[in-house]
Amino acid sequence: MRREDAPPAGAEGEHDPRQWKARSSRARVKERRGFRAIRVTIGRGGGPGTGARLSVVQTLLFIEDDEHIRVALRLALEDEGWRVREAPTAAIGLEMFAQKTPELVLLDLRLPDASGFEVCRTLRARSVVPIIIVSAQTDTHDLVAGLEAGADDYVTKPVNAKELAARIRAALRRTQLLAERGPGAVRRVRDVEMDDSLGVVRKGGRELALTRTEYLLLREFFEHPNAVLSRDQLLERVWGYDYLGDSRLVDAHVRRLRLKVEDVPEEPALVVTVRGLGYRLIAG
Repeated sequence: MRREDAPPAGAEGEHDPRQWKARSSRARVKERRGFRAIRVTIGRGGGPGTGARLSVVQTLLFIEDDEHIRVALRLALEDEGWRVREAPTAAIGLEMFAQKTPELVLLDLRLPDASGFEVCRTLRARSVVPIIIVSAQTDTHDLVAGLEAGADDYVTKPVNAKELAARIRAALRRTQLLAERGPGAVRRVRDVEMDDSLGVVRKGGRELALTRTEYLLLREFFEHPNAVLSRDQLLERVWGYDYLGDSRLVDAHVRRLRLKVEDVPEEPALVVTVRGLGYRLIAG
């Protein structure tokens, strides 16, 4: 413990933990209000040789009309190390997004001035930024509709902050995986071509607009041609988790992917369903 971090001594030289706790709390609140753009991250253990590195704090945009939920989750996510910008309406959220694109969007489906589905489609038309739905809607139709509107993931209210943080980290890891891609082969199945070095997918020579999640899902199929991949395997390999996942995530994204890569999405010939097992890429 550094001298300046040590608990203050009492009148007789003994440490007063209550005074130290109060001072630490005040310092923490002051620091959080400052929204520092750069923070120092110490390697695991913080001991000699672990080193320190500078990292930019990632920004999340939370579009939610319930102030209590916004504030509670903002505080919880700031404790996890993110900066959170709040928007109480769809209009304000879209304006904030246009001003500065965040690393990830948290989106409620029921907003006072617009449908969350429309907001999701608008955001997806502008960007491939990860979108996580945060909604009280538990109906399967609504959740799947949100995913098919372009969202990457969802959580239902009441929200477990730790689970939400895990989902955010998984979504950001997917983004990082694509950002760090190195030289890769160009693979082709029928008229669909995947250039992994550029992160581009083309069909019939025309570049497809895939989200990061859709791209990684298709890459998983391309890396295992003709093999049956279960929903659990895809949740683990593409979304980065299993027990937090839901097979509806996979099914909704496969449907979206088919709309882009299949000649007749209603009669898929490239990514087919293997009843009771999962999905398979037919590579000939």
